[in-house]
Amino acid sequence: MGKILVVDDMAAIRTSLREILEEEKHEVEEAKDGEDALKKLQQEHFDVAFCDIKMPKLDGIELLERVKKEGITTPFIIISAHGTKETALESIKRGAYFFIQKPFESIETILIHLRNVLERNSLREENKSLKRKISKGFEIVGDSPAIGQVKEMIDKVAPTDARVLITGPNGSGKELVARQLHEKSKRAEHQLIEVNCAAIPSELIESELFGHEKGSFTSAIKQRIGKFEQAEGGTLFLDEIGDMSLSAQAKVLRALQENKITRVGGEKEITVNVRVLAATNKDLKKEIAEGRFREDLYHRLSVIVIKVPSLNERMEDIPLLAGKFLADIAEEQGTKEKKIDAKALKALQNHDWTGNIRELRNVMERLIIMSAEGVTEEDVKKYL
Repeated sequence: MGKILVVDDMAAIRTSLREILEEEKHEVEEAKDGEDALKKLQQEHFDVAFCDIKMPKLDGIELLERVKKEGITTPFIIISAHGTKETALESIKRGAYFFIQKPFESIETILIHLRNVLERNSLREENKSLKRKISKGFEIVGDSPAIGQVKEMIDKVAPTDARVLITGPNGSGKELVARQLHEKSKRAEHQLIEVNCAAIPSELIESELFGHEKGSFTSAIKQRIGKFEQAEGGTLFLDEIGDMSLSAQAKVLRALQENKITRVGGEKEITVNVRVLAATNKDLKKEIAEGRFREDLYHRLSVIVIKVPSLNERMEDIPLLAGKFLADIAEEQGTKEKKIDAKALKALQNHDWTGNIRELRNVMERLIIMSAEGVTEEDVKKYL
């Protein structure tokens, strides 16, 4: 059952709605005008607000604007005796979920709309919960100065729409940085679309990024929507950008300059609203000097550069990382979490981690499988 706010300057309407809603076991509070409603919405959480339009002090449309401005997420169902098509459209435009004409056609109409909103609320909370679980799996672990600088840059840059170039060796966690930039951005409600430029043949990369029209080449048996369009409103992460062909680089540059793309084999320009993040393990300045990467694209991508340190540059984070991997792997395998002793951790810190975080995780999984009750120094020496 939901907690509902009924906002109307007519006591009879408030009473009528209260009786209908309480009959369905909902908790109901009343507000006699927009100002009264705003105070209640600022102080308490409501699952739904039924709100009139014509009211003294602050009308329904003005209340919707104030609520949106203050970041209050309570969904509104507008109720009005002065409803026109224009009024209904205006209220929906300002963020209302539904518009109901007074006098009410039936009690069932009210309850159907209410159930729809409550179901949306439930789905939204489930999505948020799922995203929190996913985000937890991609958290950046460590409190070393090197990784601290990365986290600080993420917090500064994420809320903006600035393009970010993420550099660092293989396995160092560049994807995690991209995910954190997306999760902490204004685009977090939309998708993060990833493209591994190194894994796609050069002759297919343009189709992958921009899509293609049916018949544009031999195997194009139907129209395909590319990654730029799939990421609309969200974030496009171009991993291993240094492996992209020069031809595709030119088209990506145009997309970044004009916020427009054209599908392969098509003529229509499609406007896109996408934030682009890129990552590479290559020295792009060297690639530019040797003619393998466009300098103008480099400058477009590198508004902000975040350098992810190698694991060898943050050895003090190994105990925290090892602990996380022990917990994660135990959960994945449905087994009891094993402990690791201090000497084993010291041995891990003395290793040369050429494979970085990815190598450490693989080693921890091996140690969990091969060790007995807990991970010891002898286990590390034997199985590292």
